[in-house]
Amino acid sequence: MRIGVDLGGTKIEALILADDGAELRRQRVPTPREDYQGIVLAIRDLLAAVLQGRDGDGVPAGVTIPGALSPSTGLIKNANTTCLIGKPFDLDLAAALGRPVRLANDANCFALSEAIDGAGLGANSVFGVIVGTGTGAGIVIGGRLHEGVNLIAGEWGHVPLPWPDDDERPGPDCYCGKQGCIETFLSGPGLSRDFQAATGLDVKAHEVAELAADGDVRAEACMVRYERRMAKSLAMIISILDPEVIVMGGGVSNIERLYDNVPALCQEFAFSDKLTTKMVKARHGDSSGVRGAAWLWPLPGAG
Repeated sequence: MRIGVDLGGTKIEALILADDGAELRRQRVPTPREDYQGIVLAIRDLLAAVLQGRDGDGVPAGVTIPGALSPSTGLIKNANTTCLIGKPFDLDLAAALGRPVRLANDANCFALSEAIDGAGLGANSVFGVIVGTGTGAGIVIGGRLHEGVNLIAGEWGHVPLPWPDDDERPGPDCYCGKQGCIETFLSGPGLSRDFQAATGLDVKAHEVAELAADGDVRAEACMVRYERRMAKSLAMIISILDPEVIVMGGGVSNIERLYDNVPALCQEFAFSDKLTTKMVKARHGDSSGVRGAAWLWPLPGAG
């Protein structure tokens, strides 16, 4: 049995998996906003509910969080749910649950889920991308999550857009305090902002793609710019990590034309005469986060 918990800004979801990945039970509750102790207790009570009637004593829990555990302090950093920041969340949660707890951010859990039994199944190296409100990624090599010594591996959204054109310099302001980060171009809001700058119209990212499909010339030009920017950004990753599979998740991943256009454009920028890297849509969709949390702990005897 495996236990996964997905702590989001609006909901907490708990999932019980069999060791073969079969879903046994799932349940969700609203997240107590900005109430640290309330979040700990909500997760405790939610797990008690999903484990009711099952022998889950001693089974460790994996938890995906909107942030990271600082390796230097043991406290949460960079969390969108700000009441977690500066707290020993893993220790407090383990005490409340009476079981070991392992934390990872949502992009890492997404990548792990898709590598274990999702769209990256069978690949030795997977770069799992979430492109939605923000832009993040996780790295899985040999079936294991690679987080890095500073727990920031995969934070490609906060590096500069590579090979910028003149009209892409210095780039939009990013909440991290810098300009021209990949996230400011590739996130859903980034795509919407680019279309608004060209047309004065405020529409969602998926609506830009729909307008382009209907023949809107301005929307098509916006999508061409977006695909070139994504290609440049992924080509940089290919030249550094060279993953077998790039798995796409998040709202923007539902724009189907990306899977035809972006891989071909990557060839111009990646340092190789021919690319065989696959770019595919996530198999588990919104469930990848909680499923990845459930895969954070290896099976007994697996190391």
